[in-house]
Parts: sequence; C-alpha cells; structure tokens
Amino acid sequence: MASYKYKCCICFTRKFRSRDVQLPPDVRAAHHSIISSDDGLRRFLSQVQGESSPAEIDRIVASVTTTAGGGAGFARLLTSRSSPAPSLDDLFRFLFNPDLNPPITNKVHQDMSAPFSHYFIFTGHNSYLTGNQINSNSSDRPIIQALQRGVRVIELDMWPNSSKTDVDILHGGHGTLTARVQMIRCLKSIKEYAFYASPYPLVITLEDHLTRDLQAKVAQMLTKTFGDLLFIPDSNPPKVFPSPKSLMKKIIISTKPPEEYKESLKAKDDQGSNFADEGSLTRVDSNSDESDGKDELDEQDDEDSKEEGPKYQPETAYEYRKLITIQAGKPKGHLRDALKVDPDKVRRLSLSETQLSKATSSHGADIIRFTEKNILRVYPKGTRLNSSNYNPMKAWTHGAQMVAFNMQGHGKSLRLMQGFFRANGGCGYVKKPDFLLRTGPNGKIFDPQASLPVKRTLKVKVYMGDGWRMDFPKTHFDTYSPPDFYTRVGIAGVTADTVIQQTRKIQNQWVPVWDEEFTFPLTVPELALLRVEVKEYDMAGKPDFGGQTCLPVWELKQGIRAVALHDRKGNRYKNVRLLMRFDFV
Repeated sequence: MASYKYKCCICFTRKFRSRDVQLPPDVRAAHHSIISSDDGLRRFLSQVQGESSPAEIDRIVASVTTTAGGGAGFARLLTSRSSPAPSLDDLFRFLFNPDLNPPITNKVHQDMSAPFSHYFIFTGHNSYLTGNQINSNSSDRPIIQALQRGVRVIELDMWPNSSKTDVDILHGGHGTLTARVQMIRCLKSIKEYAFYASPYPLVITLEDHLTRDLQAKVAQMLTKTFGDLLFIPDSNPPKVFPSPKSLMKKIIISTKPPEEYKESLKAKDDQGSNFADEGSLTRVDSNSDESDGKDELDEQDDEDSKEEGPKYQPETAYEYRKLITIQAGKPKGHLRDALKVDPDKVRRLSLSETQLSKATSSHGADIIRFTEKNILRVYPKGTRLNSSNYNPMKAWTHGAQMVAFNMQGHGKSLRLMQGFFRANGGCGYVKKPDFLLRTGPNGKIFDPQASLPVKRTLKVKVYMGDGWRMDFPKTHFDTYSPPDFYTRVGIAGVTADTVIQQTRKIQNQWVPVWDEEFTFPLTVPELALLRVEVKEYDMAGKPDFGGQTCLPVWELKQGIRAVALHDRKGNRYKNVRLLMRFDFV
C-alpha cells in the first residue's frame, strides 16, 4: 500500500494511503477460466478476446515470450500446456500492457488496390506554418512533424522571393506577415521524411502564385530533388485514379494546371497550330484556394537557363504541368455543374468548410456522387486565424477524401482527425465504407441526416487507470492531495450516434478503479469514433486534463484491452493508460 504526503502549510502535512488495488472481477474470472482446463487459454483468446486467427494467437505468444514485463508464468502457459499455471498478476500485467494487448491492430489490413478516390487521406493544411495564420514563422519543421505522424498530404503555398528569382513558401496575401522559408528546403525535408511513417504515396498540393519562369523552376526543383520518387503521369488525364498500392513510395503532385498552359491550348484551337495537346483541363477561377497565379510580378530568368536564351518558351508551362497527377480547381458558376461527374476524366475539387456546409444542405447527394470517383478537398475557413480546426464529420460523411487540417495546434477536432487515422495500421489511408462508394438501388444515396436503424451496439467498460504517478509530479493535479480522476467516454459520428457519458470521480487516488459500463447504439458504426478523456475534478475551477485518446470504432478489438492515453497534442504518454473492455452486440 503506497502512501503520499502533501504539505498543507508550513507546519502541517497531510498523509494519504492508497488502498490496495483490487483487480477487476472480469480479470479474475478470466484467470479462473484459463487455469481450469487444458484449452482454457485458447478459449479465452477466442471467446473473450475475439482472436480467431491462429497467426494472431502465435503473434501474441511471441510478443509475450519476448517482451519484458509480459509475465513469465503466462508466457510458459502460452508455449506449453504442461507448464505451471500463471499467476493472476502475470495475466493482469499482460492485459494491462498497451503494446502487447492494444485496442486496435497496428498493421495495414485493408485492400489498398482500389482507386485513390476510394480512401480517406490524412491531409494537412498550410503544412509549413509553426503557429497562427497571420504572423507565425514558415518552416520545414512542421512538415517533418506532420510526416512523422503519418500525414499523407502536405500543402505548400508558393510565392516569388523578394528578388523574384527563386521560390519561397509562406502564407501570403490578405495582409498576412508570415515569415518565409525557401521551397527547396521544404522539398529536401519532404524527401527525407516522406515515408518515415507510411510507405503509401505522399501527395504535395501546391498553391501557385508564381510567374511562368518560376513555375518552370519549380518543375526543375521537383524533378531534381525527388528523382525516381516523383511520379510522372501519362500525358492524358486518367479516367480513374491509380491505387495507393500502385503508387507506394511515390510522391505525387496536385495543383491547378497553369494558366499559360490553358492559353497555349486556346491558341492551338484558334490558330490550328501544331502544339501538342496534353489533355483537358479542370476549370478554376480566381477565387480558388489554389489561386490562378495572375501575379503582376516581373518575370525572371531561371538561374539554370542560358543567358542568351529567351525568357519564356511555350514548353515552360508543359514541363510544370506534366508533373501534375491530380488536377485541381474550384467551382465556377453553379455548384451543381461543378459536381457533375465526367466519365472521361477525374479531378479534385476544393471547398472551404463554410462552402461545404452550405453545399451539403442542398447538394448532399451530388457531393457523395462526385466523391465516388473524384476527390474533394475541404479546408478551414479564412477566419480561423489562430489555426484552429473544424468538425471533420460532415466532410467524412459526405465522402470528402482530403479533409485538410492545421496540424500545429490541438483541440477536439484535431484529436478526432488523429484518432480516425489510427485505423488501417496508421498508414494515412482509410478505405471508405461501401455506402459512400456505390449508389444504392433506385439511385439511392447515403444520407447522414436520415433516421436509420441501429446497426451495432458497442458496450464499453472502464475498469481502471494507472501511470499518472510515473508521468506527472506529485502536485501536478492538486497541491494538497492526490488527484480525483473521472473518465468521459463517448461517440463522435453522425448526429444520431454522437453522445458523451462519464464515470463517477474517484477521490484522492493515483490508481482509480471505476468498473463502470456504458452502452452505445450505433446507426453508422463505419464512421464512428470512440472518444476517451480522463479529467481531474477541481472544485475551484475547470477540470484538469489527465489524458485522451480517440479510436475508430470499426477497428476495435473485442475483449479486455489496454488503452494508451495521449496528451492534448496527441503525443502518447509513457505510462498513462486505461484498462477497458469492448464488446459488440
């Protein structure tokens, strides 16, 4: 029994004793069933833990026998039925280890051979900013951090440098004062960390504010920096996007086709020239988040071009344009027209969160039809100057693949994003559910606001928590006593499924034991996220933060599981964790 001393004032000390932790009855029952028969372990793994694969059981065997702290007695039982039975503590140590007994798999397991548009993709917004959207520094460091977290879409805003001879990355326009960083520095860091967390393709979305000569220079930078990593598409726009599997370890470019390239095509049509037709183009307007780049900047020679050569050649635009795998744009005219599906080509459309909200109220079905084949990118509205984010659920439930987020902040929305992309082994690509990929009978389209029957019911039991005493100072939560923890458990998903509940608070305990169960009926479990937050009750003010995680419901493993908790930014604590149980009925 541990004891803790807290000073009340200069002369007085309060002493607290932690009660002996009583292991959850479910753990005791599991231990009893394991030692009661020769096949007790396998029945426990299959019936309670839901492990039906012999290979997965073998993996558990290997992990327990090779990882320190797994419990020697339990390891012996796994490897030999004739070995002595494990102790209750051995079983408990295994179950409460988030590395040996996690709530979701850490392996890619979905089909990765479908078209690119069939996946949700972990997407960043203004990936180079270190802070707010007005005057923070631009740097390659946020890009590196995003790639280390598994982000698969990096956005760069390209502007001429002060001498108009090179390309800088910054959030320009609208009176912003963000500091610059050289584009080549960002590209070199992207190359180094592109596949740090995932082997699946990395997309770079370029917002283009460049002169024609600098566009040519960008094309040169991309090809020289990335070399064989850079995917160069065929000249004709594809009718279907390639698959993530076919583009593994490849970097692909997404932006609007350059304006001058469109002009050269118009000249070909008007004058009957012999200029080669390099494919049709996506319509964009000057309001696009990828602007038309009609800067009134003087053109500059490319530093690598010969002095006696002309400043601009018709192929300049082609060299830049031919690197674009995903052609992008923004609607011009009526949204319904912009959402029409072209059977002969695929493209990417960009909408702000505000535009999406308005569009879904009147064109929800059209958006979902569009995203069955094409890509929709959603980005934060311009008034989010502090780099906050929006609720991503509206975008996901309408099939938007690239839900762009500011990764440098924190908050509930970013936690949902991080939790969503823990699915599929954290590779940055999550397969969309079938109802967002196919039109139903009689042309029926999924409606996120429709009243739907309950498809599955999730039961969540919160047994206990531990690790704060190792990861935090004794007085972090309360100066005069041990913490009073409680846990909030809920669902983020379609409106009908969204709910939050909480346990009772356990007073003055570093190892709280709740042993409380919650039931969540789910109408769309394929898009539901389990939210878990631990708070420390503060009578005098706002509750203190004690850890959080967000987990994709469709990936949850049934049974008794150890759930690692994270800080506000999504960094995993070293020791803080909960023991929980998940069952579907």
